[in-house]
Amino acid sequence: MVTTTPAPVVDAATQRRTVVLLSAAQVLSGVGAGAVVSTGSLLAVDLSGADAWAGSVTTATTLGAAIASTLLARLAHARGRRPALATGLLVATAGALAAVAAGVLRSFPLLILAGALMGFGNAVNLQARFAATDLSTPERRARDLSLVVWMSTVGAIAGPNLMGPGGGLAVAVGLPELAGMFLLSAAGMVAGMLVLWIGLRPDPYLASQRTPSDSREPRPAHPGFLQGARVLLSYPLARTALIGMLAAHATMVAVMSMTPVHLTGHGATITVVGLTVSLHIAGMYALAPVMGVLTDRLGSRAMMLAGLGAIAASTLIAGFSGTSHLLTIVGLVLLGLGWSAATIAGSALLVDAVPDHARVTSQGVSDSLMSLAGGVGGALAGLALATVGYAGLGVAATITAVAAIAAVGRLRSRSVRSQGDPT
Repeated sequence: MVTTTPAPVVDAATQRRTVVLLSAAQVLSGVGAGAVVSTGSLLAVDLSGADAWAGSVTTATTLGAAIASTLLARLAHARGRRPALATGLLVATAGALAAVAAGVLRSFPLLILAGALMGFGNAVNLQARFAATDLSTPERRARDLSLVVWMSTVGAIAGPNLMGPGGGLAVAVGLPELAGMFLLSAAGMVAGMLVLWIGLRPDPYLASQRTPSDSREPRPAHPGFLQGARVLLSYPLARTALIGMLAAHATMVAVMSMTPVHLTGHGATITVVGLTVSLHIAGMYALAPVMGVLTDRLGSRAMMLAGLGAIAASTLIAGFSGTSHLLTIVGLVLLGLGWSAATIAGSALLVDAVPDHARVTSQGVSDSLMSLAGGVGGALAGLALATVGYAGLGVAATITAVAAIAAVGRLRSRSVRSQGDPT
């Protein structure tokens, strides 16, 4: 039987400081993700000479994040959050510098490698939300987690808006203009790494391990992906959390990635496309603290079901928006809100769902699977758009969300009875 690990005996000021430091690092390092989205595709087309390779850097970053999530979780399990998160940002910094070198050397393969290395930064941004829960009390867990997610907004919005200054900086130092954004990304990730390495003391995960746990199972010496996957599949609550997060992420990425193509195909200007994407990102992150508070008050499963319900409605609205740009925007904003609710609630539920000795390992595996789900969703979305159109893509995304609601609802009753016992 899995019971919630007692909260570590630390003062509230220590936990507040931990959340502040993690949030600050999110802001600084988040610019890197903005660089991949805003500049990576342009540099990929420039170096490859073909529009077909526009999404290659994003794909490489997604795969890099999937691999990094498990590796960093293993390091956190052995050494703590501080070295794991700092190492991830160090690798991502190397990736940003490799992207600059790719622009200088005109090397497309080097750019793909750079994108994969920068995926480590995305993995850090995902795992930082779990680090915020290590010293949290159960009644504030989702709230603390959501605050760190919320700060991702700053980097996600600031990144694309730094293209101009980044290009000017690159030209000033004799580098290709498109490489400038990656210089700023490298600087931001170094700053975030220093914040975590110097400031994140005590290490939240190591401090949490000094608290006696109700779990009597020994900590595995070398946890890996398969072991973490077995843990996630062994506990009904963990399966519930995983299903909700994977469905939310896959449908969000699939619909979001194809919306600019849909809009431009119906005469939307670049300004309208940019506004739609910006409002969607705001929906994903801006109300994260509200989602955290509601999760703490209403329960993780209830909020996850609400989030998946919002996603199902949003994909129908967007899919059948036709030539109405307003309906598309409404659908994308609701999609972002649904993703926020489902992801925050699912993350909080996952913390409670597994025994203490396997918590970090299972978190890393869940993040890896989320990244892979997003990559698969994005890849299938292009195929769906070409074969059944944007409306067909919306219907497919809705069916996925409804199927997840049914699965979560079915597992819910079993979870309540078993309280997390393996089945």
